[in-house]
Amino acid sequence: MGNCLGSEEAELEAVKDAGRHGQPQAAPARAAALPMAPPERDLSMSSSSSGHPSSSRSPGSSMNSVATTRSGGSGSSSSSLAAYPEGRILEAPNLRVFTFGELRSATRNFRPDTVLGEGGFGRVYKGWVDEKTMNPTRSGIGMVVAVKKLNPESVQGLQEWQSEVNFLGRLSHPNLVRLLGYCVEDRELLLVYEFMPKGSLENHLFRKGVAFESLPWNLRLRIAIGAARGLAFLHSSEKQIIYRDFKASNILLDTNYNAKLSDFGLAKHGPTGGDSHVTTRVMGTYGYAAPEYVATGHLYVKSDVWGFGVVLLEMLTGLRALDTGRPAQQHNLVDWAKPYLADRRKLARLVDPRLEGQYPSKAALLAAQLTLRCLEGDPRSRPSMAEVVAALEEIEQINVRRRDDHHRSSRQKSGGSGSGRAGSGHRQSSSMR
Repeated sequence: MGNCLGSEEAELEAVKDAGRHGQPQAAPARAAALPMAPPERDLSMSSSSSGHPSSSRSPGSSMNSVATTRSGGSGSSSSSLAAYPEGRILEAPNLRVFTFGELRSATRNFRPDTVLGEGGFGRVYKGWVDEKTMNPTRSGIGMVVAVKKLNPESVQGLQEWQSEVNFLGRLSHPNLVRLLGYCVEDRELLLVYEFMPKGSLENHLFRKGVAFESLPWNLRLRIAIGAARGLAFLHSSEKQIIYRDFKASNILLDTNYNAKLSDFGLAKHGPTGGDSHVTTRVMGTYGYAAPEYVATGHLYVKSDVWGFGVVLLEMLTGLRALDTGRPAQQHNLVDWAKPYLADRRKLARLVDPRLEGQYPSKAALLAAQLTLRCLEGDPRSRPSMAEVVAALEEIEQINVRRRDDHHRSSRQKSGGSGSGRAGSGHRQSSSMR
């Protein structure tokens, strides 16, 4: 499916020749130049229930890589990124070229007990490398990495691998996962990422178990802001980048729950020359793809905003975008939830009950209103991601002010009994005011 199978042999040779003694930027244009045609994956190829490699195995879905840090490389920043000083776009990927033997050693010969997860591209393995040299080390020594290895029988392949290298290998931002390196030998294609210990947002929202406790309101909001900043950065570049596969399983969390976008296999450059959209084959994941894209193949920068709105709704409700296990009228979360989002009185019934009322009702209402704006049918009516970031940061300030008010109230009551203060604080935090 879109893998250009007839040309894979030649392209593999070009990439291997470039990578044997240097960085991928030395490769011929077809092998490493950016932009390039990203892989095309049918909507039917992806699933909204995909898991995160660092915590579960979920076959049959688009690959959701673990990931993060490339050693710093030189490259000029785009002037259009001035609003995002923490991010930059390198002129060419600056990645470590691993040998297959090195990655086999790092993962203990790809032992089954090192498997972190599995998706449409293949399996992801846990490995260990030296933090400075990136050479493989003994288990438990050095830095943990995640190694994504192509399944030879996968319908995905060289194009997706190239897209990941050429997009993610050049993009640097705190809210994007960062690639460490790659390997191409014979028919073996591998990608190496920094390990993301907290897994995916999807797992924390929908999976049960001690490892995936329900996220509190303030943490959900912080994750949403991080993911929004990542998308805003992509959209702010001179050649706007459309992510095209925004979903909860592609939002990964580091030790401190900082959100980073992963899996750039479907990323695509946005319209140029005054055009409003690009026309492409419809790819992505059911439940998250914007309606205008599904209907016409017209892909807008604001098609990503729709996907963000769907994830924001999932975070607000604790429900999956699509779930045939729910009553028929609730299968599609967006269609079912929209009337609740627009009604202040009904909203409390929609909010994830696992939050147990521990959130400011004003913040929830503003988040619901922002979600509705992101889910506008006309892409021109949706906010930009920069506007989404600003709106979420304002909602976050409600939380900050609320905590400050609570602390001041607690200090004023400090002369009372400890049990009385605790009870008062609990009543305040759980009320829907």
